[in-house]
This record gives sequence, C-alpha cells and structure tokens, in this order.
Amino acid sequence: MRYDGWLKSSYSVGGNANCVEARLAATSAVDVRDSMNPDLPHLSFSATEWHAFLSAAQKEELG
Repeated sequence: MRYDGWLKSSYSVGGNANCVEARLAATSAVDVRDSMNPDLPHLSFSATEWHAFLSAAQKEELG
C-alpha cells in the first residue's frame, strides 16, 4: 500500500460507515475526505478553521 499523505481517523474502525481521512496540504490547509469514497472531491480548511473545528469537537460543542 502506497502512503499518499492521507491519515484515517482512529475512530474509523471496523464496519463504521462514518470514516474520514485528513492530510496537511502544501498550502498549510487541511484536506478532509470520505475514506469510503476517496475518488470524490475533498473539503479544504484553513489551519484556523481546522483548529476551531478540533477545539469544538474536543469540547463536545458540535451538534
């Protein structure tokens, strides 16, 4: 298997259909894609946006 920079979430195990992968893009953005459909387009977030998302997720502020 070739490493292409995408890292799968540690919560994406077994038959879980809610799998995501992320990678640090050359522009310092963070790209996120559906690991079950890697050929579909991905989303890109600035470092500030990604940090805000992670902070909110850690505080369980996402609904």
